Amino acid sequence: MRFMVIVKATKESEAGVMPSTQLLTEMGKFNEELVNAGVMLAGDGLQPSSKGARVKFSGNMRTVIDGPFAETKELIASYWIWQVKSKEEAIAWVKRCPNPMPGESEIEIRQVFEADDFGAEFTPELREQEERLRAETAKKK
Repeated sequence: MRFMVIVKATKESEAGVMPSTQLLTEMGKFNEELVNAGVMLAGDGLQPSSKGARVKFSGNMRTVIDGPFAETKELIASYWIWQVKSKEEAIAWVKRCPNPMPGESEIEIRQVFEADDFGAEFTPELREQEERLRAETAKKK
């Protein structure tokens, strides 16, 4: 099972406050444990929302909204993609994680959809296309 593990933004991360050397060191060690255990597939920190944009869809119309975005508690500061056996295993890993922010912080765990989750609507042709695109993406890495 794959999970996206989401570190929620804080006022500090949205203000562009960079993590301390100590936190970077602790996170580096944690990421090393994840990689050595075969859990971590990807992970990165994100720039503050002031450097981002949102695209709102309404029918055929697209509206671009530049950051920053108001609701800090709903924003993402960083993420990992993990391959684990269960949500419980993902929770156990998160409990071992250094606190990603000074003070209080929150990490959200969300399971990634797999092909079988989509049912009959995900036709054999669509499955083949998905597998081909994943293979092409892997080759380009």
